[in-house]
Amino acid sequence: MSPNKIIIYQVFTRLFGNKKAALTHSGSYEQNGCGKMADFTQKALQEIKSLGVTHIWYTGVIEHATQNDYTKYGIRKDHKAIVKGKAGSPYAIKDYYDIDPDLAKDVPNRMKEFENLVKRTHKCGLKAIIDFVPNHVARQYHSDAQPANVKQLGEDDNQNVFFDVNNNFYYVPGSYFHGQFDLCCGESTAYQEFPAKATGNDRFDAYPTSNDWYETIKLNYGVDYLNNGHLHLDCIPNTWHKMLDILFFWCSKEIDGFRCDMAEMVPVEFWEWAIPQLKSQYPEIIFIAEVYNPYRYRDFIFKGKFDFLYNKVGLYDTLRAIMSGYCGAENITNVWQSQNDIQQHMLHFLENHDEQRVASLFFANNPKKALPALVVSATMNTCPMMIYFGQEFGEKGMDDEGFSGLDGRTTIFDYWSVDTIRRWRNNDKFDGKLLTEDEKSLYRYYQRLLTLCNRETALRDGLFFDLMYANQDKERFNSNKLYAYLRKYENELIIAVVNFDAVDTKCEVIIPRHAFEFLQIKENQQVEAIDLLTDEEETFHLQAEGCISMKMPAYSAKLFKVTL
Repeated sequence: MSPNKIIIYQVFTRLFGNKKAALTHSGSYEQNGCGKMADFTQKALQEIKSLGVTHIWYTGVIEHATQNDYTKYGIRKDHKAIVKGKAGSPYAIKDYYDIDPDLAKDVPNRMKEFENLVKRTHKCGLKAIIDFVPNHVARQYHSDAQPANVKQLGEDDNQNVFFDVNNNFYYVPGSYFHGQFDLCCGESTAYQEFPAKATGNDRFDAYPTSNDWYETIKLNYGVDYLNNGHLHLDCIPNTWHKMLDILFFWCSKEIDGFRCDMAEMVPVEFWEWAIPQLKSQYPEIIFIAEVYNPYRYRDFIFKGKFDFLYNKVGLYDTLRAIMSGYCGAENITNVWQSQNDIQQHMLHFLENHDEQRVASLFFANNPKKALPALVVSATMNTCPMMIYFGQEFGEKGMDDEGFSGLDGRTTIFDYWSVDTIRRWRNNDKFDGKLLTEDEKSLYRYYQRLLTLCNRETALRDGLFFDLMYANQDKERFNSNKLYAYLRKYENELIIAVVNFDAVDTKCEVIIPRHAFEFLQIKENQQVEAIDLLTDEEETFHLQAEGCISMKMPAYSAKLFKVTL
């Protein structure tokens, strides 16, 4: 049976296969090396799959602006002043129709290498997701690979006006670009742009600073931002057609989904128009939206037709606050209650390329502190779960790589390698010999938990029941540090309890009468239970309003399975 709970492994493609350990701050491609698509061998993909993964998000595969020079391959050189880091941001797209040359062993055959990567992924029983970056492009965007019948973005724009419904960009008419940063950056001449174009983070003047997305320009979807953000839909804006063609192009490469960058900065009406057209030809394709405004979640699901949304402003923020001591575990209840009608559409995670690593000094400093949050994220509902490569080993992200700086994140701007991934790969042997015992133990925990998500029908398909309202007695159950819930499918019941505290504790969990009625559990029965995470066995008496006693070690979770 194919899994229906999605487990995504996000991997920054440029970094995954880089074996170089001696690295230079702000080093070049030649100094620090670069991983390739070919590094995702059948062996590597099988190892990723064995973690319990169903989908791989290959982050940063579409060609983006870089300081590396590929002019000998017919690729235009980017001015260094408008490239963040030596490698460049994967979200400053330079050619929507091409693969980033850094990732290819043979640059002229980079698209073929990508197609082979997708085939290898599918051969291993995995599905492939890539980024779609709809809101902005690199300042020097130019496609060398687009089909002959496709015009360049901006080619027919009227550059004498701020806005025209069929312009691809927004302009500052009559004004040169005056970025408030070094416009030479070691080049013989300063970067010039006339007329200046609006910057990707909705900055509509000619003076972006280093704190803006200055390396990008905003795409025009028919929204007149100087006229109260009025959306012109008397005719379909030109940008809509061009973006739809790009999406169809990548669908034709047999990918399985898109993670859509900053989807809420694009009118929801575009997604409402585009996604059904794509799904009419590619019905299995999935769309994941990076959306941060909770008040717009339902708009992007029900109107915009997205399959899944980031659960960042919701579950992630709440779990981070609990781990950091800013709020109690009982706040998890508020999250699912506010999202109850859309829970199956919410993508859970504890790390991604934008967030600080859990094990970093900027967050928890100890990957084990995240285990209770990991269990909640993975098992509290049927929705997808995502981890970020290296998370399963406790990667700290505490390198000062260059442009990225020492910020607790793994760089997306620099040529670098990831310590835990490099040691796990161990020159493609994947034997774990270079990992510490703590790293191996953490990996086994992740593997066991994520594998359970699709092995156990109660976790994969079951109903969810929050127990917190029935466990308010602080003497028996510390709701500030403990969270408890049930999962139920047919005759299988899982009693889940997690402990966010740094100390061991004992608790008594009450299962209320309503749970017995709602989940159709027979009362007053003695049952044998096994903790799916540890194989620990217990005998419980299931009685409405009765207590189940258990010991909860520090930073732990229990998933007691009962066959009724």
